[in-house]
Amino acid sequence: MINQIVLAGASEGLALGNMLFVLVAFLVLMLLIKHFAWGPVVKMMESRADKVSRDLDSAEEARKQAEADAAERSAQLQTARTDANGIIADAKTAAGKQRDQIVADAHAAAQATKDQASAQIEQERAEAMAGVKNDVAELSVSIAQKIIQKELKLDDQKALIDAYIEGLGNK
Repeated sequence: MINQIVLAGASEGLALGNMLFVLVAFLVLMLLIKHFAWGPVVKMMESRADKVSRDLDSAEEARKQAEADAAERSAQLQTARTDANGIIADAKTAAGKQRDQIVADAHAAAQATKDQASAQIEQERAEAMAGVKNDVAELSVSIAQKIIQKELKLDDQKALIDAYIEGLGNK
C-alpha cells in the first residue's frame, strides 16, 4: 500500500509538474505570439480596414460625382435640344421670309414684264396706226388723182384722212 501511495503521489507530482510546465510554456508562447505575431496581424488588419473604408468613401464620392455629372449632362442635353429647336424655328422663319421675298420678286418681275410687253404692244400699235395712216393717205391721194385727174394737196388729204380714221376709232 505504501507503494501505491508513493506511486499515486508521484503521478500527482508528475501531472502537476507537467501541468505547470505546459502552462508556463503556453504563457511564454502566448507572450512570443503577442510580441512577434499579434502586433503585425492587428496592424495588417487595421490597415486593411482603413483601405476598405477609404475605398468605400471613394466609391461613395465617385457615385455622388457620377450623379452630379449625369444631372449636368442631362441639363446640357436639354439646353442643346432647346437651342436646336430654336435654330430650327429660326431657320423655318427665315425660309418662310425668303420664300415670300422670292414670290414677291417673281410677281414684281412678272408685272414688270407684263407692263413692258403692254408698253411695247401699245408702241407697236401706234407705229402700225401711223403706218396705216400714211399708207391710206397715199392710197387715197393716188385714187383721188386718178379719179379727179388732178393733184390734191397732200397736207389737206392727210388732215381729211386723220379725221376719217379718228371717226373710225370712236365707233
